[in-house]
This record gives sequence, C-alpha cells and structure tokens, in this order.
Amino acid sequence: MNLRKKTLGYAIVAFVLLLLPVVLSPLLGSEQLATHLTARNEAPSWSHPFGTDWLGRDMFTRSIKGLALSLGVGLTAALASGLIAGTLGLMAATLGKAADRFISWLIDLFLSVPHLVLLLLIAFVTGGGVKGVIIAVGLTHWPSLARLIRAEILQLKSSEFVLVSRHMGRSRWWIATRHLLPHLWPQFIVGTLLLFPHAILHEAAITFLGMGLSPHQPAIGIILSESMRYLSTGMWWLAFFPGLCLLILVRSFDVLATNLYALVDPNRSQE
Repeated sequence: MNLRKKTLGYAIVAFVLLLLPVVLSPLLGSEQLATHLTARNEAPSWSHPFGTDWLGRDMFTRSIKGLALSLGVGLTAALASGLIAGTLGLMAATLGKAADRFISWLIDLFLSVPHLVLLLLIAFVTGGGVKGVIIAVGLTHWPSLARLIRAEILQLKSSEFVLVSRHMGRSRWWIATRHLLPHLWPQFIVGTLLLFPHAILHEAAITFLGMGLSPHQPAIGIILSESMRYLSTGMWWLAFFPGLCLLILVRSFDVLATNLYALVDPNRSQE
C-alpha cells in the first residue's frame, strides 16, 4: 500500500466517525430523552451503554444527539469563518497597501483580545442560542487563516511561474484560476476544516459557561455542565462518555483535515 492509499484510508475512517452521530441521531428518536425516574442514576450497562442521568435519561442518546447538534453548529460557524478569512486574505494581498495595512491591523486586533472573552461578549450581545453561538464563533476564528491565505498569495504573486505568465500577457483571471487557486484550495479547505475542532470546543465552552445553547437542547456543553454537580456522588459516566465522544469528534476532524491536505496538495500529488 503506497502513501496515497494509506492517507485516503485514514481520511475515510475519520469521515465515517464524523458521519456516525448524524446518521444515528434521527434513528434513536426522542423516547430515551424522556424522564424515567425508575431508571435514574444507573451505571453503564447493556441496556444503557453510557448509563443514565439523575432523571433517568439515556446518556448514549443524549451524547449522540449532542454531537449531531454540535456538528451542525460547528460546521456552519467554521464555514462562515473560513469565508471571512478567505475574503479578507484575498483583499489584503490584492487591493494595495492601504487595504493590506487595515486588514493586518484588524487581524492583530482580533488576535490580541482573549479568545474566550470575545466569544462570550459576542454571544451575549447576539442573545445566545444557536444563532448567537454561530455568530460568535464565526466572527472570532478567521484571523489566523486570513493571515495564512494572505501570506500564501503574496508568495505566489512573486513566484517565477506567475511572473513568466505576466510577461507572456496572461490576464489576471487566467493567472488566478491556473496558478493561484490550485495552490490556495488546499490551504483554504484544510484551514476551514481545522477551524471546526476549535469551533466545536468553543461552542461547548461557552455553552458550559451558560452563554451558549439553550439548556433544553442536548448539547455536549450543557451535558458536561450539568454533570459537574453529580461527579462528587460517584456518577463519573455523566462526564466521561460525553467528554470522550467530544474528543473523538475533534480528533477525527483533525485527522480528516491533515490527510485531506496530503491528498489535494499539488506538491504531494505524486507520492
């Protein structure tokens, strides 16, 4: 098995793991989320693999539905942040020195503010909930990717093959589509995918702190926040399994992004 097939295999496994919550969530239904006081505080068993909580709700069902919800919120926020980063990075590299200075100042400004503080402020101003979390995460995760895209475009503009194309009279559109985009797509795709784990973790963090999703929604941040009150009584499964699922989800996206970059990177296409 060559390196490319091995890389593709890792990417497929990671993608399947990410797809599981989306597929399982509608199949599980909502019956297991109902209150069953006769089955409360049960440890993990065959009937309840992740145990039950203080209201008798099945923790496996809550965790899977929480992951599916976090996937939707995180993916939307990461895409929004990636589009902002791509647009501003392109503008900084192509619209002249004034635009470059302003966008670079804006990037430094966002990076200088403590991330979680900015997230909480934006979530509070926008009213929290799903909309508030998406806006907060989308508006705070773009600076690093924008700086990377800007630097990549500036480097490509001064490369020999671009200069030769200019001397041959090629248009800006031809240069952009034939030279710049094939090199920028791997950076943009992988950069956006790598924003997703941060989006998921920060969504869980601000929800954990009470400024994110509604307590009535089975979000991972809410599940972890509620479990803190019961850990001292020995109900370890309330935090362990949802936290483990969150880590697997984040790691799967990291593996998918890394291996996808290896597949689409023009410099490694022959490996």
